[in-house]
Amino acid sequence: MSTIARPSALESAESLPADLTSFVGRRQQITDARRLLATSRLVTLTGPGGVGKTRLAAHVVTSARRNFSDGARFVELAELRDSSLLTHTVAAQLGLHDQPSRTTIDVIIDHVGSREVLLTLDNCEHLIDDCALFVDALMRACPRVRILATSRQSLGVYGETTLVVPPLPVPDVEDAPSPGTLAQYDSVRLFIDRACAVLPGFELRSQDCPAVARLCRALDGIPLAIELAAVWLRALSLGQIEERLAERYRLLSVSPRSAPPRQRTLQALIDWSYDLCSQSEQQLWARASAFAGSFDLAGIEYVGATEEMGRDGIAGIVLSLIDKSILVRDEHDGHVRYRMLESIREYGQARLVQAGEHAAVHRRHRDWYARMVEEFQADWMGPDQEAWILRLRREHANLREAFAFCLTQRDDGVAALRLADRLGTYLGVQGFNSVTRQWLDQALAAGSEPSPERASALRRCAWVALLQGDLDAAQARLEEAAELAGRLGLTNESAYVTLVEGMRAASSDDMEKAALLTGEAMSGFRSGHELSGLILATSIHGLILGHGGERERGLALLEESLATAAQRGEAIWRSWTLLAVAFVEFDHDLTHAEAAVRQALDLRRRVSAKFLMAFAFEILAWVSGRQARHVRAATLFGAATAMWQAVGTSPDFFHLVGVVHHQHTTMVRAALGDERYDTAFQRGRALSEQAAIDHALGAATPAAGQARAGDEEAPLTPRESEIAKLVSEGLTSREIAARLVIAPRTAEGHVQRIFTKLGFTSRAQVAAWYVNRQHVRDRRA
Repeated sequence: MSTIARPSALESAESLPADLTSFVGRRQQITDARRLLATSRLVTLTGPGGVGKTRLAAHVVTSARRNFSDGARFVELAELRDSSLLTHTVAAQLGLHDQPSRTTIDVIIDHVGSREVLLTLDNCEHLIDDCALFVDALMRACPRVRILATSRQSLGVYGETTLVVPPLPVPDVEDAPSPGTLAQYDSVRLFIDRACAVLPGFELRSQDCPAVARLCRALDGIPLAIELAAVWLRALSLGQIEERLAERYRLLSVSPRSAPPRQRTLQALIDWSYDLCSQSEQQLWARASAFAGSFDLAGIEYVGATEEMGRDGIAGIVLSLIDKSILVRDEHDGHVRYRMLESIREYGQARLVQAGEHAAVHRRHRDWYARMVEEFQADWMGPDQEAWILRLRREHANLREAFAFCLTQRDDGVAALRLADRLGTYLGVQGFNSVTRQWLDQALAAGSEPSPERASALRRCAWVALLQGDLDAAQARLEEAAELAGRLGLTNESAYVTLVEGMRAASSDDMEKAALLTGEAMSGFRSGHELSGLILATSIHGLILGHGGERERGLALLEESLATAAQRGEAIWRSWTLLAVAFVEFDHDLTHAEAAVRQALDLRRRVSAKFLMAFAFEILAWVSGRQARHVRAATLFGAATAMWQAVGTSPDFFHLVGVVHHQHTTMVRAALGDERYDTAFQRGRALSEQAAIDHALGAATPAAGQARAGDEEAPLTPRESEIAKLVSEGLTSREIAARLVIAPRTAEGHVQRIFTKLGFTSRAQVAAWYVNRQHVRDRRA
């Protein structure tokens, strides 16, 4: 099986959704869902919006994941609007990236294979047909996968078992139970929980029992409805809430009777919440619905502001909407963001259309993210690359939404091209080459008017096709880009086209032509004062010359490129240039080559680019092979292969790299024999990303008093040795606990004792120590 993700387990606590509403009761539904998962490969939790399907699914996963030896993944689909990106979204959650000439579903199937995995797809209803096709294909190809879906309707897939998620139990209004008796009902317990959140010290008194019982029954026990109603205890008494709700139901009775009763109940509650908002709160609620996923204050201040609603007052309105449970506040790593529950967002979108503001607000949303991308482009060649990558990663859903809006507007063809082209750098660093190419193809197909943006998008599309080994497509795009750049007199763009043509020649082993074209591109960038292009062209030209026999001249160009990048505080192209130095030097000076790779990997601590890590592991494998450290070389080849596949490319797509790769894998395999080579290779392939880097850098080499990598008498118990192995695979303490069926606290205790015994302070050190220890044993075997 071809494995692309690093950890052998797929489970991740971070993949579970944040707490959306208080979770009360549901023990029977959790038990039922787990029982069905034991006998059915597809279980779909169905029910109306707001009934609590997502939270129930999350709790089912939490309670059941230890039954799946390869873990669980939770994929949220609510913010996904483009059905063509369904498989990409699932793949990203699985830690997978593009592979050339393969569909994403094939990559997922290959990865999951015969693993025992629980995959949860949350909020399938708006992608129902695509989800059904995906699930059917996955279940047919992967015999041990189990799928838990949530949807307002069943998927209709053969073998599906549905579990209707009912509302919470409600009391009988004819009785007058005591507070203790009433609190046994889950709907009442939820109401009390939310009431205490908005009114600290709230207690259910005997005189309040009838009103609370009537209220919970009127709300049909729908969790979201109960939460929305409880919020108004800040301003209204129980009696007033009950009175207003009764009035709302009378108004609702004139609506179409085809809507299910519970749907009308939730609609009534959201309508009421809307009516109880001030006009400015209503307007901002509707405008905030233009965002996909989450957003920050600066974003809503730009998108939500009008002449009547100035930016200065929006922060206060946001605070009011949080108080009223319309917006949910999240904070991670010091960044505060806001989001809406899907039912609330859908309501806001309908109000936005009703107000005639849909196009105008989405245009402001597009403009905000277009401006962000332009700032990213301007700042990219500087010290803030890591901050930009993290920021765009948080905004990925909104960037996708802005791009999709551009494609729907006849006059936005240039905007779509600019957005797709500028985001190509970010997507490339993340390893999303297929998504980059898809966006560029869509933007190019949206219009054919000649423009600088079109020329740039054509050239970038050719570059990505080249990375994926699609030489014919790259050539076709290059020819069109060259013609258009020449016709429009775009000097710098012509230099970029020439550089990609040089890389195309290098991929085809025409090194003389490659040297000529990359040198020509370098001169063009120099005369055009295009810094980013100059650094890239100089480094590529230096690599080609240095490897082709002009070592000193090539190294001089590489040093020039390094100095220019360092002066700007840039990390990505500096890492690339250091790897180019290593590529030139490994035939002449192994010590210099290894030192250059280590420097490049050290820069990775600032900005992670998987393509560069793959190249770094590859070169270190060559160096280790030359040093007769064959087990280490095979392990690094495994780590490199995992990373090459993660970004959807291969050493064979770059002729110079491919030739050296095969020379050294053949040499190392001959030295070790097939069995020992394959064992070390698979061990490297299974390493987590950080463990692979630490192994490559030798980070676990101990200081005095610490355990040595080859110390057969390291004082670990058999259980601690087993846990050290799982740490080397990248598993967290919670994941180790699930794998070994022990308490998470027990697993963490073992990890801490391993730290103490070995004298280490990090899991990465333990991982690298374990791998090195296995190498020593292999050499002794």
